[in-house]
Amino acid sequence: MVRLPLTPAEVERGQRLGALLRRARGDRSMLEVALAARVSPETLRKIETGRVATPAFPTVAAIADVLGLSLDAVWAEVTQPENDRRVRQDVRERLAS
Repeated sequence: MVRLPLTPAEVERGQRLGALLRRARGDRSMLEVALAARVSPETLRKIETGRVATPAFPTVAAIADVLGLSLDAVWAEVTQPENDRRVRQDVRERLAS
């Protein structure tokens, strides 16, 4: 099966996810977090660096749980620019009417 290339928005979302997880991990080692989440350290490294822009939901959920992040908070952070664009578009539409 051929996988379609990621859109720029998907790549950006993956980078935001990786940055969020790195910040939440803080001083904890990548190995410690990966083992606690039952993912390979290589998988965690790829997610944190944005090389895996669309990780599987159970993987994200496991890492978020280990880091004490709610999935709501992760989703809000990862989709924030998209939400901001929607709000700006709504404001423009209201101003135009």
